[in-house]
Amino acid sequence: MRPFFEIVWLLVRSERRALLQGLALSIVVLVMGAALLGLSGWFITAAAAAGMAGAGILFNVFVPSAMVRFLALGRTIARYGERLATHDAVLHALAALRLGLLRGLLDRPHRAVERLRAAAFLNRLTADVDMLDGALLRLVLPGLAGTVVIVLATAMLWWLVHPGVALLVGLGYIIGPNLVFLLGQRIARRSSRQAEAAMQATRTRLVEMVAAREDLAVYGQLRRVAGHIETAIARQAAARDRLEAIERGTGLSLDLIGAGVTAGALGLGAWLVGQGQIEAARAAIGVFVALALSEAVAPVRRALSEIGGMVQAARRVRPSLDTGKTTALEATGPCAPGPLQLDAVTCRRNVTGPALFAPLTLTVGPGQTVALIGPSGVGKSTLLLTAAGALAPDAGRVRLGDVDVMSCETGALRAQLVMVPQRHGLISGTVAENLRLATPGAGDDALWQALEATCLADTLHTRGGLNMRLGPKGAGLSGGEARRLVLARALLRQPSVLLLDEPTEGLDTAISARVMAGIRTALPGAAILIAAHRKTEREAADRIVELRHPDA
Repeated sequence: MRPFFEIVWLLVRSERRALLQGLALSIVVLVMGAALLGLSGWFITAAAAAGMAGAGILFNVFVPSAMVRFLALGRTIARYGERLATHDAVLHALAALRLGLLRGLLDRPHRAVERLRAAAFLNRLTADVDMLDGALLRLVLPGLAGTVVIVLATAMLWWLVHPGVALLVGLGYIIGPNLVFLLGQRIARRSSRQAEAAMQATRTRLVEMVAAREDLAVYGQLRRVAGHIETAIARQAAARDRLEAIERGTGLSLDLIGAGVTAGALGLGAWLVGQGQIEAARAAIGVFVALALSEAVAPVRRALSEIGGMVQAARRVRPSLDTGKTTALEATGPCAPGPLQLDAVTCRRNVTGPALFAPLTLTVGPGQTVALIGPSGVGKSTLLLTAAGALAPDAGRVRLGDVDVMSCETGALRAQLVMVPQRHGLISGTVAENLRLATPGAGDDALWQALEATCLADTLHTRGGLNMRLGPKGAGLSGGEARRLVLARALLRQPSVLLLDEPTEGLDTAISARVMAGIRTALPGAAILIAAHRKTEREAADRIVELRHPDA
């Protein structure tokens, strides 16, 4: 439960003032409800007693009736304000939680981000965060407000009615519902987790099916994957049915507790009236207040069906949140243009694994192009990521000019050094929007120049130009066209160092040669390091460096 309480504290801390206002209004609503029913019971009973005694003409009905109207209207207004305050505060708190998740993602090591599945992370941002909104709205705030009101009602009954009635009502509503909650959440925990897990599986599988729909259709697997989604939906429905049964049982238990406390207050009040210790009208206050306090414990029923999912969501979300601490690889220093220098650099896939390649010493100066070659799996892509500062070398140093790239401030480093990895990253939107991810203020002329350099301008002129809309991951472009669009985006940054991982993959030989020439023309003074697989990439290089396994 610790991650759950930590998440609740983070949510409360981000919107403390608004949540306190909402809590205060929640208390006002419950107090007014109890006061309204208690006053009404006293008014009716006192008026009836006065009438039977023949003193009805002397009984003042105006003040109590005015108070009844005031409490009824005030309760309605307070409820409206409470809904506005608490929901607005929770929405703002959840927005801050989502930002914390995104910042935490940025602080992850590159390999962890690389393994992250888009569908899983999307599910994290939606299902888990949405589940946690109930932590405040349906558990914490109602629980605190209900407890405060029960304590206040107990004190008022002690003063206005009798200590015995006060203890009966107070202890009955504090002990009974808490026992129901503690026992019920143990019973409901498994079904709640199953329902929440099935919902997440449904979302993830549906997103993945939509993303891979073309391949699934080609191989005739759409119906099989749809069947998996239907299975997840059926499991969620079964778990929800079990939760609803538990919720009905909980509701029955709470109703029985409320009825028992009310009956106890009625019986004790009648006995006290018979003993001459209190009047009938005062006894009625205890009965009707006991009846009204059932509203204060009603949220227990809803919270039971969600507590398991809330706890599981908190356990997944808490490790991913931004901690605000500086990580070991976080860069803080300046960065200036200069040659890219690798000094006896070696890399590993993991801490305990073997070195991927023999120590490499290399300098790529301004205007130079160096091609890295070697067998598949030797670590060319890993070396580029290390040169980009995304991974720390196992041994040796990577410098930009005289500054270690691991100590460069991130923004300054990215202004000088750009890497284009194997997998392109394009978003849903126009061609211009995809290009301006690199340089938001770039004009249309600059965009067209970058497209010209990558031999994509003529293709796009006939298909809508910069306003051509792309689907997810660049849908609407061929693999080679998407590759060239990503290269054009890198050129817009005008970096002093450009790292390219198989830049002409998916292009024919003629286009590949033109693209490599266009890159150099667009960046005449840049140091370019390429993980090369194709002949045209090697031919564009001034120098070729072969990576070798350590034991070669």
